[in-house]
Amino acid sequence: QVQLVESGGGLVQAGGSLRLSCAASERTDNIYYMGWFRQAPGKEREFVAAIRWSGVSRYYADSVKGRFTISRDYAKNTVYLQMNSLKPEDTAVYYCAVAAGAMGGYYYRSSYDYWGQGTQVTVSS
Repeated sequence: QVQLVESGGGLVQAGGSLRLSCAASERTDNIYYMGWFRQAPGKEREFVAAIRWSGVSRYYADSVKGRFTISRDYAKNTVYLQMNSLKPEDTAVYYCAVAAGAMGGYYYRSSYDYWGQGTQVTVSS
């Protein structure tokens, strides 16, 4: 079982930046995608970004494209989400997730097998 630990959330003013980290506790050779989702109060959990663990493909929600960047560090078993030009509507709990296989694709929550505990991101106007 893969355990995920997120860090890096916090309070930032609109236009500011934050970098989220997600460290996987186990070997990563059974990871196909690592992704970030977010959930704002009263809303469904939504896709933010994902990366093919062993490839170069990266995927983004339209709402964050051009502002957020997902990356990984193989040596540290860690995926990052660099968030720039933050907006109040980015306020949410951000969750890291792992998909062990390709079935279902990167976009849907049901494709992911393991989830982190979440980290709060608050953007003030």
